[in-house]
Amino acid sequence: MSEPTQKLRLSALVALVVGSMIGGGIFSLPQNMAERAEVGAVLIGWSITAVGMLTLALVFQTLANRKPELNSGVYAYAKAGFGDYMGFSSAWGYWISAWLGNVGYFVLLFSTLGYFFPQFGQGNTPLAIGCASVLLWSVHFLVLRGIKEATFINQLTTVAKVVPLLTFIAITLVAFDADIFTRDIWGRSNPNFTSVMDQVRNMMMVTVFVFIGIEGASVYSARAEKRADVGRATVLGFLGVLALLVLVNLLSLGIMSQPELAALQNPSLAVVLERVVGPWGALFISIGLAVSLLGALLSWALLCAEILFATAKDNTMPAFLKKENANHVPANALWLTNGMIQLFLLITLFSAGTYTSLIYLASSMIMVPYLWSAAYALLLGLRGETYEQSSLERRKDLVVSAISLGYAVWLLYAGGVKYLLLSALLYAPGVLLFAKAKHEQGEPLFTHVEKGIFACVIIAAALAAYGLYSGRLAL
Repeated sequence: MSEPTQKLRLSALVALVVGSMIGGGIFSLPQNMAERAEVGAVLIGWSITAVGMLTLALVFQTLANRKPELNSGVYAYAKAGFGDYMGFSSAWGYWISAWLGNVGYFVLLFSTLGYFFPQFGQGNTPLAIGCASVLLWSVHFLVLRGIKEATFINQLTTVAKVVPLLTFIAITLVAFDADIFTRDIWGRSNPNFTSVMDQVRNMMMVTVFVFIGIEGASVYSARAEKRADVGRATVLGFLGVLALLVLVNLLSLGIMSQPELAALQNPSLAVVLERVVGPWGALFISIGLAVSLLGALLSWALLCAEILFATAKDNTMPAFLKKENANHVPANALWLTNGMIQLFLLITLFSAGTYTSLIYLASSMIMVPYLWSAAYALLLGLRGETYEQSSLERRKDLVVSAISLGYAVWLLYAGGVKYLLLSALLYAPGVLLFAKAKHEQGEPLFTHVEKGIFACVIIAAALAAYGLYSGRLAL
């Protein structure tokens, strides 16, 4: 960890942020958004998302600069502000969100290949799962060779995945039809849509998923060559990805109508380009998606292992997770992560859950880490901690963190009760690792406040388990 060869420059940190955010979500964005909202609601939703996610990016930038001693981002901020269990829960939720997203990426990758090779079906046939497993463990052993080597490959795949997106934007910008775009701005002719705000709320979890990874540089703050690069990478990565997402979404709505887009199979971006240029467009986007997913799989393999490793070093996770191999890679954390991905890949053979369900659940899981990071930034501002000589900057950061926290709360509401309950079901078992870590330190498991919080988690998990058993709740 201390060797200079393990330090990451600004370009590598930006690539981690961009590579983490641009996975499969952007290639399915036209259909995912059109299924839930018309043009007017989409514009409102992106406006809310742009402000909310920008404030969240600024929160991570502020915390990286004001609390340089706190490494590994989302986990460290929750622990510093709200105690060990909240810190553990943030790390646990972030980790689950990350590998759940990877399971969804594997399914989408082989579903895309199924367009050319029917044997892969929708990405969950025995052949698809077998090939996905081979790819999973290939990535695993690549990462075991070293963080520096893996991040270099990630930079290459990040560049390669952006090229098809820029090509799509350039072509559809020329072919854009304003009449199609403005045909039914508020969705009044669609019986599946109710109010505009309901449309906005329904699309919000999709926007969260495509931005998961915005905290990637913060997670790697301990490995950054310059501490200030962590904040710069976060903001630069966010702005670049935001521009790509909005352009891809809005330009698609000027090529095909909302009902046409909503009826597409994913990756819908391929069909949109095919409408403009013919069959080669679908092939071009499919290749871009494959490269994009491979890069995202690598990025999230790195991030999953890093978050477990960091929490173990700080004694919040059990000690066995901080073991590194000769290449300074957290090997045990990586084995546990990819073992869980392999298990859930096998489950997809028998589950009716879809790619969309996986990304919604992943989005819900990461809301807790985001919320506590924003809350910690607000807490620092209210206390005046680290702001002794800068009252103007303190007021600015108070406003930014308050907006960010409000956005996180809105997202929990937008996700709905279903995914909150399912998230609780995944949060609850984590207490076993938390208890082991506390036992290793000879400390009591919970404070009085933490007992109450955990009781709420258990109640919600029990409701989710009953809902799944009775059939009232399903992925």
